[in-house]
Amino acid sequence: MNAPASGSDPLELLRGCFGHAAFRPHQRAAIDCLCTGRDALVLMPTGGGKSICYQIPAMLKPGCAVVVSPLIALMEDQVKALRQLGVSAAFLNSSMAASQRRRVEKDAVDGRIDLLYIAPERLLSAAGLALLARLSLLLFAIDEAHCLSRWGHDFRPDYLRLATLRQRFPGVPCAALTATADARTREEILEVLDMAGAEHFITSFNRPNICYRLLPGDRNMREALWRFIDGHPEEDAGIVYCPTRAKVEDTAAWLSDRGRTALPYHAGLPNELRRENQARFQNETGVIMTATIAFGMGIDKPDVRFVAHLGIPRSIEAYYQETGRAGRDGAPAQAWLCYGLQEIIQFRRWIEESDLRDERKRIERQKLEAMLGLCESGGCRRRVLLSYFGENHETDCGNCDNCLTPPRTEDGTLDAQKALSCVYRTGQRFGVAYLVNVLRGREDERLLRFRHHRIKTFGVGADRSVSHWHSVYRQLIAAGLAAVDSEHGGLRLTPLSEPVLKGGRRWELRVPAARPAGPVQKRKRAAPTAAPRENLGPDEEQLFDRLRAHRLILAKKLGVPPYVIFHDRTLIEMLRARPRSLEELGLISGIGATKLKRFGPDFLKLLASESEPG
Repeated sequence: MNAPASGSDPLELLRGCFGHAAFRPHQRAAIDCLCTGRDALVLMPTGGGKSICYQIPAMLKPGCAVVVSPLIALMEDQVKALRQLGVSAAFLNSSMAASQRRRVEKDAVDGRIDLLYIAPERLLSAAGLALLARLSLLLFAIDEAHCLSRWGHDFRPDYLRLATLRQRFPGVPCAALTATADARTREEILEVLDMAGAEHFITSFNRPNICYRLLPGDRNMREALWRFIDGHPEEDAGIVYCPTRAKVEDTAAWLSDRGRTALPYHAGLPNELRRENQARFQNETGVIMTATIAFGMGIDKPDVRFVAHLGIPRSIEAYYQETGRAGRDGAPAQAWLCYGLQEIIQFRRWIEESDLRDERKRIERQKLEAMLGLCESGGCRRRVLLSYFGENHETDCGNCDNCLTPPRTEDGTLDAQKALSCVYRTGQRFGVAYLVNVLRGREDERLLRFRHHRIKTFGVGADRSVSHWHSVYRQLIAAGLAAVDSEHGGLRLTPLSEPVLKGGRRWELRVPAARPAGPVQKRKRAAPTAAPRENLGPDEEQLFDRLRAHRLILAKKLGVPPYVIFHDRTLIEMLRARPRSLEELGLISGIGATKLKRFGPDFLKLLASESEPG
């Protein structure tokens, strides 16, 4: 099935093929830019419609659009979705047999493919460049363009070599697209791709449907995670990011023991198991993927209801990219993070002890400090997050933990003086656990050996809990009043310490919110996950179940995730509008001409059977 012929109007194509009534901000302008042969830098949040910016030009104009994609699974999913829309798309990757690759290459050379997805390493090989020379090239689309930033969170060395495309094919326009790029990353994208004259299309980074919750948890992080997950219906899909492979597998097993469908994903697992687990996450309901950062790029699953982090990400870019996988459908979703002091100290030691150049170390420190600042902020999380990307909002969001339950602060000057004095009197070379033992007057063999039971700060904090002193030190580090010594990982004072120590500056301590004594109130276990969000009535829920069941049958037959057929929101519009004809069904968002023809009659029959009396 071929895409609409060249010369069609972009809006007609959007409506007829993709089933959307109108363009989102900047989409039409980016399409016009590429159609007239100019370069474009496109920054839109996850789920914001970046792909349409190059897909529609590829369908409108003659020639082949070559899409650079970093992951095999990502390009395969995108091609499957496009083919369901009737678009002539294909991919080339190492998973294909030689005969399959030859067939795709011949189709591309013969002009039968509008969109060709390919990984950078294959594209830039001698064979890949030779293939490009035989194609009628329309444009290059560099997806996940942040991967070429050496200072970014997901650097891919092969992406740096994409400058070759600009040198070999200087007349071909280029689109660089990403959901995550601060000012430094944008500059690097433009520099590497020689796109100084590119037009910029930057949409707000704000994802208002995501509720951000960040909490400290030096101990019992896993129990805090369970309280969060147990508040979600069992049918909700989610992702839990863990810092290590061992933690991934341990957490997946632990959640499974508690009755949830949890699967592990990390680079150390066999390829087949990773593919199997990812397919289950994409195709089934209620699957929780516990993963390292190896999982998630390009995941198009629209109904991920939560993303949790067991540990602090190393940068706000990484955090934004990972939490952006929640709520792509626009419905309410949650981003939950639990972080501890020890991992912050470990990150800082890793930076200082690494072989990175001084400039890179400085940038890594800045990124970690910014992330820690977000974690320890007592104000609106969203405002802090967005300001990092240069987007300033004057009002609070009303949809984060600090907005919903403003944290309490108290005068923490005396506690800061005790904590900092303890750092000084123990020689500025011990870690937090040791310092807390000194403050609380807890003698052990090591403490006695260093004779720290005789210093003035021994026992001065006995009236406060271990968790309280961990919170004090965490906030002192975040505020720059204490720093991690790279030589032995202990804390040391900074120039900012002196005014507080000498009483010349007041210091406010954020008081952590009290944890509930018992388990949190569970949500109603509703069968369809979208129904509670959309306030469906009992009869509507039953019909929604039937529509989803039929969609699942079609998806299995075609070998695609269910949402590639229709999103949940499209099904909800169906059952509320109750269309009686293909014409009426075609007015619903998300139903283009190809899907209307292929799937419309069956869904109309289901809707009609529910409308018949008795």
